[in-house]
Amino acid sequence: MVREYRAPGAPDAAERMARLRLIRTENVGPVTFQHLLTRFGSATEAVEHLPDLARRGGRKARLKIPAASDIEKEITANELEGARIVVIGEPDYPAMLAQIEGAPVALSLMGHPHLFLEPSVSIVGARNASGNAIRFTERIAKELGAHGIVIVSGLARGIDTAAHQGALETGTVAVVAGGADIVYPPENEALRARIVAEGALVAEAPIGTRPLARHFPARNRIISGLTRATLVIEAAKKSGSLITARFAADQGREVCAVPGSPMDPRCAGSNGLLRDGAHLIERAEDVLTILLAGGIREDTAPAEEFSITGTPPQIIEEIDDSTRSSVLALLDATPLPVDEIIRRCQLSPPVVLTILLEAELAGEAERHPGNSVARRYNPP
Repeated sequence: MVREYRAPGAPDAAERMARLRLIRTENVGPVTFQHLLTRFGSATEAVEHLPDLARRGGRKARLKIPAASDIEKEITANELEGARIVVIGEPDYPAMLAQIEGAPVALSLMGHPHLFLEPSVSIVGARNASGNAIRFTERIAKELGAHGIVIVSGLARGIDTAAHQGALETGTVAVVAGGADIVYPPENEALRARIVAEGALVAEAPIGTRPLARHFPARNRIISGLTRATLVIEAAKKSGSLITARFAADQGREVCAVPGSPMDPRCAGSNGLLRDGAHLIERAEDVLTILLAGGIREDTAPAEEFSITGTPPQIIEEIDDSTRSSVLALLDATPLPVDEIIRRCQLSPPVVLTILLEAELAGEAERHPGNSVARRYNPP
């Protein structure tokens, strides 16, 4: 029997629309979104205050906020492709993913959301994987699936493809970098169709978005965020799989790797993970032992889930220009932790966070992982 996950404080229709408008607004990303909800108590209130915040941050041009009709068009475009938009806080939004910093606000979903309720492991690795690595990946994915583990990967060539193929019969989730309607890579069209029919496919990018290099790190944080553990099989020193592993570690998830030949450059990154303390994996039982040690079967629905309903808006006193300048003067092109900014300014956290929000909406600052902010130097 499939358990139904009910997120606390699921948004009503008006708040759902406001959340979609907010995340599709210029200069608003997932972290900024969450700060805005904390600041104003709801997306409905936040949308109303966006123009004034941007103006206070120094923006001269009008902030691009989509109308409700624009969001309706996006919803319809998803439906025409057989997808639907799931917003954070709604029942079908993955509970594991809602726990991470900067969780996606909206996902295009195809397939079966009940898979998000099951224990899961992400498997990633080289696109130009060796034949032995591909065979190993298919086998371990199949064996983990036989024990009730859902396999998550990125639908890329090589290891990702092998992981999905090994888990097709037991449950697999594909996380794509572009829109949910874009088939990439083209040779995985048939595999993608099977995943949509028998598993699940999710995308953070709006429907119709072509995958670009800058989309893949954001995709990777979702792959690791959906799962309790990330398993890396063949990864070079500068592999994108190492980005996924780093996200997993930052998210408090387990990092695992399969040892490879020191003579093969495709294994330099994954072997490096092992030197840095990743779990060494040689068989499916090794992964299961790690998951069981973490109590995964008793805790597939996390206790701490996303909810802002009922959060009282923060009351911020009037901020003068000199105070704004003192905060923004600390920023340069190198990301600086927000806690450090607060400490140096000796201002209250709500005041500093409000100033940073204004600067982000004005396009003068940008968020970085680890709750850091950097100055955005726009061309003249």
